[in-house]
Amino acid sequence: MNESIKKADNSDKSITVYFISHVSEQIKDYLIEKLKSLDNVELIFRKDKSKKKLFKLVPRADILIGWRPSKEILLKANNLKLFINPGAGVQHLIELFREINKIKKVSLINGHGNSYFVAQHTVALLLTLMNKIIPHHEWMRQGRWRTGDEDAVSIPLRFRKVGLLGYGAINQKVHRFLSGFDIEFSILRKHWEKQENTLPKNVKRYEFSQLNQFLTRIDILIIAIPVTSLTKKIIRRNELELLGSNGILVNVSRGEIIDEESLFYALREKRIQGAAIDVWYNYSPENDEEGKKYPFNFPFHTLDNIILSPHRGYSPFNDLLRWNEVIENITRMVQGRQDFINIVNLEEEY
Repeated sequence: MNESIKKADNSDKSITVYFISHVSEQIKDYLIEKLKSLDNVELIFRKDKSKKKLFKLVPRADILIGWRPSKEILLKANNLKLFINPGAGVQHLIELFREINKIKKVSLINGHGNSYFVAQHTVALLLTLMNKIIPHHEWMRQGRWRTGDEDAVSIPLRFRKVGLLGYGAINQKVHRFLSGFDIEFSILRKHWEKQENTLPKNVKRYEFSQLNQFLTRIDILIIAIPVTSLTKKIIRRNELELLGSNGILVNVSRGEIIDEESLFYALREKRIQGAAIDVWYNYSPENDEEGKKYPFNFPFHTLDNIILSPHRGYSPFNDLLRWNEVIENITRMVQGRQDFINIVNLEEEY
């Protein structure tokens, strides 16, 4: 079976793009349509899952697209210049690409096509927690009508102080989505020199060396930073206590950003007011005695001040616009450009 879907008109000067991971027919059609004007681009979508077929096609590729490539695949890709990870999060690829780049120059791309949906999910988690949507939903399912403020009173967002930990594609959108509320924003990011858009004058700026001052000023913490040597377990007991007893946090980045034990006890002992979490600590949980699976090592599911979300901020995965940055990077290679979107700095790990 021929896996090539779009052939280049001039193979001598063609750019070969090989998808090592499966994509749907709808995505294939979208990519082909958007790239049809580029005559010298050949798109190859993997259908045969055998390693033999994979190793036969990989050496031709200028661009590989997919998740979790092996070292063997990258070494066999003799022409490889660009590897595109279509989803956010490349911490599992950093050491591999550091090693590969000692042999040949390959740029790693970290996809941000899902940032709009993650930002939407972030705001949904925050409001669900503060408005106590879930307990009131459950009471109505049980036939309890209009419990009012006697149970699960809402927490006003008005006049709260929101801190954005990280200011990449996700938190920039969260900032925009929440800007209609009467709240004060503080932002902590590593590279303020990369800030292109002008921020409102009332936004307080912080750097990583000012983490404690940042946490002391805010009472709602929204975390959207990559896992790196700098950020892993950056939030522990002390940092949570700085957030305060009225503190609320939302984590949509990676579980490892927050020390798991510290988070559990801060919630159980009400050292913070609540949390909404979409990212966890054990992504291969085993069944418990009742056949249930929990992606954590402490019983977060027994707490009444947390919203549990099963790492679904990226949804819907079938949205086609998320592939536009992939299309743009392919186009830039065809144009001979090197300024690709979202190139990972292997030293800084994101």
